Amino acid sequence: MDFIEELSWRGMIHQMMPGTDEQLKKEMTTAYLGIDPTADSLHIGHLVGVMMLKHFQRAGHKPIALVGGATGMIGDPSMKSQERKLLDEETLRHNQEAIKNQLAKFLDFDSDAPNAAEMVNNYDWMKNFSFLDFIRDVGKHITVNYMMAKDSVKKRLSGESQQGMSFTEFSYQLCQGYDFLHLYKEKNCRLQLGGSDQWGNITTGTELIRRTAGGEAYALTCPLITKADGGKFGKTESGNVWLDPRYTSPYKFYQFWLNVSDADAEKYIKIFTELTREEVAALVEEQAQNPGARPLQKRLAKEITTMVHSAADYEAAVEASQILFSNHAGETLRKIDEATLLAVMEGVPQFEVPRSAISEGVKLADLLTETAAVFPSKGEMRKMVQGGGVSINKEKISDPYAPVTADMLLNDKYILVQRGKKNYFLLHVAD
Repeated sequence: MDFIEELSWRGMIHQMMPGTDEQLKKEMTTAYLGIDPTADSLHIGHLVGVMMLKHFQRAGHKPIALVGGATGMIGDPSMKSQERKLLDEETLRHNQEAIKNQLAKFLDFDSDAPNAAEMVNNYDWMKNFSFLDFIRDVGKHITVNYMMAKDSVKKRLSGESQQGMSFTEFSYQLCQGYDFLHLYKEKNCRLQLGGSDQWGNITTGTELIRRTAGGEAYALTCPLITKADGGKFGKTESGNVWLDPRYTSPYKFYQFWLNVSDADAEKYIKIFTELTREEVAALVEEQAQNPGARPLQKRLAKEITTMVHSAADYEAAVEASQILFSNHAGETLRKIDEATLLAVMEGVPQFEVPRSAISEGVKLADLLTETAAVFPSKGEMRKMVQGGGVSINKEKISDPYAPVTADMLLNDKYILVQRGKKNYFLLHVAD
């Protein structure tokens, strides 16, 4: 597999330094990508870079994931209008471990292959670097004029931000440049990968390598991912779409990809999956023939949910997404966890009822009219039950005066009521 050719047809190359392709064709090459460790999970905004590393390893080269423990303590000014919060070492180490566990689903860290992936943390080589040593050994090689010509610096100094730019942030590109120099010397790393907003920082590294070691190093960036409607990729009303199921459930993760537009699906399936050019072309053709079936979105959601979570999580997400549309979903309802149930029921009217309402002597008609106003009257409920139009947890009921029992509860605290074909209500039993 040719790495540059692969990234090109996938639409994953923004800029590339001359000589990069020749270097990769010449020998197995080591490249690194920096990852910001400000959280203990990656979000889907990180996935473009992670997929670059994945394709790089597939092409026979050696990927290094660099966790920016030191640079994370400073904050990269690129594309930011203000400084970020700084982290302590304990938090950084925790985040690093969590991120490595996620990356292990994409990269081979453990085999004895010569191109097995590595993870490094720049805090390990920066923590003992004295300020005087740094400005003498690194700072003297890069002029202020060179640093100020970078877009990330110019934007912050041009008045687009009211806050200006601290010396700490101004020095960021020197720190990142030194990372490249360090990895060039210690790991023979010849290439840095990153998003297009990192071009200035990456080329500072190649310049530092040229001036201090007389060496050749290269840069390759991918475009920043956007949505067809101009909105920000990966952001939902509830914030980032995370890879960790504690922050974004597999069901919500699956739904995010399932609901992207046709134009975005065609772009994303190239970037976020390993499907071949032929497979993607066939799906695009299928979509053109029958857009309503949404084969692109379905395959995209399947591939990426399976890769990030698991095949079982994907199957569970598909099952859960059918709950409101299937008349035989009672068993699925009993299986899914609370987070998925609530995600599926987002937007469904909810009633909070006391646990005493789920006790001996309470009838369904009492619960669904007096305690929770699902029906305006018992008479109306009775009529609808007789017409086969009322279900509890997707199972039709035949007696409106049947007793309410604890075994009706989903996750020991919810009851799903269906009135007619499309009206759902979720009862939440509060202690």
